[in-house]
Amino acid sequence: MTDLKPRASMNRRSFLKVSMLASGALIIGCGRVGTTDGASIDAETWVANLYVRINTDGTVTIVSKNPEAGQGVKTAFPMVVAECLDVDWKVVSVEQAPLDDRYGRQVVGGSRGTPDGWDDLRVAGTAARQLLVAAAAEGWGVAADECSTENGMVTHANSGNSARYETLLEAAAQLPVPDIDDLDLKSRPSDFSLLGTFVPGVDNQQIHTGQPLFGCDVRLDSMLYAVFEKCPTFGGKVGDANIEQVRKLPGVTHAFIVEGTDDPRGLQAGVAIVANTWWEANSAREKLRVDWVTDQADSTADYDRQAEALLEEPGDTLRSDGDVDATLAGASKVVEATYYYPFVSHANMEPQNCTAHFHESGRVEFWAPTQNPKSGRSLVAETLGIPEDRVHVNLTRIGGGFGRRLRNDFMAEVAWIAREVGQPVQLQWTREDDMRHDFYRPAGWHHFRAGLDDDGKMIAFDHHFVTFGRDGEPVSGASLSPGHYPAGLVPNFRLRQSLIETNVPTGPWRSPGHSAYCWCYQSFFDEVALATGRDALEFRLDLLSRSYGDTQIDRQRVSDTLKLAAEKAGWGERELGEGRGLGIAFHYDHLGYVSHVAEVVADGSSVKVEKVFSAADVGPILNLSGAKNQVEGCVVDALSTAQLEITFANGAVQQSNFSDYELLRIGQAPEIECHFIQSDHSPTGLGEPPIAPATPAITNAIFGATGTRIRELPFARSGIFV
Repeated sequence: MTDLKPRASMNRRSFLKVSMLASGALIIGCGRVGTTDGASIDAETWVANLYVRINTDGTVTIVSKNPEAGQGVKTAFPMVVAECLDVDWKVVSVEQAPLDDRYGRQVVGGSRGTPDGWDDLRVAGTAARQLLVAAAAEGWGVAADECSTENGMVTHANSGNSARYETLLEAAAQLPVPDIDDLDLKSRPSDFSLLGTFVPGVDNQQIHTGQPLFGCDVRLDSMLYAVFEKCPTFGGKVGDANIEQVRKLPGVTHAFIVEGTDDPRGLQAGVAIVANTWWEANSAREKLRVDWVTDQADSTADYDRQAEALLEEPGDTLRSDGDVDATLAGASKVVEATYYYPFVSHANMEPQNCTAHFHESGRVEFWAPTQNPKSGRSLVAETLGIPEDRVHVNLTRIGGGFGRRLRNDFMAEVAWIAREVGQPVQLQWTREDDMRHDFYRPAGWHHFRAGLDDDGKMIAFDHHFVTFGRDGEPVSGASLSPGHYPAGLVPNFRLRQSLIETNVPTGPWRSPGHSAYCWCYQSFFDEVALATGRDALEFRLDLLSRSYGDTQIDRQRVSDTLKLAAEKAGWGERELGEGRGLGIAFHYDHLGYVSHVAEVVADGSSVKVEKVFSAADVGPILNLSGAKNQVEGCVVDALSTAQLEITFANGAVQQSNFSDYELLRIGQAPEIECHFIQSDHSPTGLGEPPIAPATPAITNAIFGATGTRIRELPFARSGIFV
């Protein structure tokens, strides 16, 4: 037996009808209360649809379709269903769905979970509620629109009739599925009673008490444990290895070479060691000797040299509005600066791991902490050469994703090993594996020139972006949209790009690209404001007050978050004193608008970020607890990452663990005050928008406190230490 066994996604008894949602997810119409043939009506559960099961004791099970990586979706999504179903949250239990195509998109990434699931979740809750209301109305001989619901009860005020949901299940099971167009879906904050309140995470108690929830907690009968040694240099192959010697070591059951595939995001070449315990497998790994065949030697020093040369060249023009050169030549003042940020690692607290069982039937089953299970299924099927319908993925809770687990190389590795072994196998990476075989956020150089008129308005903006590419195209995480602000906010705008070829694997890193770009833009805006003698907030609001063509941002929503954050921080209303500084920044990404004001106190080169005031407009907040957690986590993550870097020498990562990649300590974390604009716009994700403006708000505050303008990350490059 397994200690962490996923429950079935639903009770599949006697579905009567199936209809397709416009979004692509399925709503399964009323499941009859009874056995499959409908002969018995003594079962305890009514299956309303893919998301909702109501039991005869009044309890409700709501299925959460997306992976949970700490972003709170396992609580927030069921809250949407419960809100529309109109049941008491106290009677709700939440169940994690496995990968099932009927749910549509099951991905945590890009802050798309909420906007993608918003309609499906509301339909699921509302449709089930409408069936129950219709059942009650039919029984009472009244019109359904004369009935109301509250906390799992249908009431007809005129007659005084009322009925608990659990008494209506059999009648509801006989009714036809309601037409989606006839459903009155809640959409505005004024409609909500549960949504927008503070609800603790549904897994909190299990996490606090150490219950098995995460990928590394899975335990199966006859399970073996594996480690996988890959080449320190990206893309290296195994030349030779002392496999026979390793096979004789204590506890080792298997040791073999894996040739790997040509997919840089999939199965890499290496040596697998399998043992009765993970300790035995990893101990045997220490005795492993491999002769690697490598063909590249990328280095940070070489990247720096190439960037320096490329910044002197014109680069490729991606966008040009107006006449930038002429305007700069005639400007009253020109401000110029170059900003640099390094490669960084995801540094998940839970290193990559996965459990797989390759059954004799040819079906392979996974227990996977993946952000993108469907992509993982496809990768496994392609790697093993089997149909996708032979791959079943159970979702475990994820101990940190941030984009790293959108890549499923660890699933491909354990799939190959499990097929070779013929028993359930759990692959567990070490911290060193995780840090040296990441898909990193790429480094970048941004050279800015801003032309100002006599009134201090920015009339020209020239930007040369040096980033990383492969085969002439930017690598994952290195693309910059030509429409990124201040495009459309200044009459003369130009974006140029130069590429450095790299062999380093890169990928989505929390708020891909934006988490780095925003720091450069918002820091430079402060430099421009200072050069004109204007207040940093006033400069930004003025920049947002006009447009020159289409922009990617809603200028009013940005301005509203800036004003709110500034108001809460007392911007311009209090004396800070020597050694103190306030910094402000805004950003728009992943459909969310966020501004921060940071307050910093400095003692020489030592600084303390005391407090961050945050204002966000991401539409209605679903769960205030989860929303605050996301903003707080983003600020802490930004401050931590601003002090870190991944470097390369001879094609290999030089960092290996938290001893040389030191994450922020709890005593260094600031107080964070969160404020939300509960707008009527559709809700969007909040896992990414708050991180980008946090870094520049902090570095702008550091300038105010110390006079040191940070143009290179990590902070230590400028002699600043937190």
